Amino acid sequence: MKKIYLIRHSKSSWSEAGMGDFDRPLNKRGKTTLPYMAGRLKAFKIKPDLILSSPAKRAKRTAQGIADGIGYDKSKLSYQDSLYDSSYTAYRYLLDSLDDSLDSIFIIGHNPTITEVGERLSGAILTNMPTCSIVCIEFDVESFKDIEENSGKVLFFDYPKKHHIEH
Repeated sequence: MKKIYLIRHSKSSWSEAGMGDFDRPLNKRGKTTLPYMAGRLKAFKIKPDLILSSPAKRAKRTAQGIADGIGYDKSKLSYQDSLYDSSYTAYRYLLDSLDDSLDSIFIIGHNPTITEVGERLSGAILTNMPTCSIVCIEFDVESFKDIEENSGKVLFFDYPKKHHIEH
């Protein structure tokens, strides 16, 4: 069995005019919801074998906040350029490159791609993964390379507004 936790970065700021998309930081709400959602993962004793993240500032900060919250060694965070301005195909290449010894991974990325990946891998209708949302998909396979579209089972889909955590 393999599990993929798709996590959309926490809420980012648009307040600085002229700042490039890649460099946008988390805003106040993003900084509040991040430890809450990391705490939810910790409460359910969810800790991945590997955390992969987009290198964009808001995604990196989300990865670091989740790592802090669940007790994951931040030096083992893996920043993947292919997760920024990404595509379903780029995610598939990344999954195909993973070692079979890994059983569970977190992937921290961006919309709309992360929602598309979740829908295509699970066959579920997610519509839109809100900021700092987490969808866990389980696959009855021995290798990430063996994952097929619509083959995963959504175990949960959690997000801050579900718990009225907004600011």
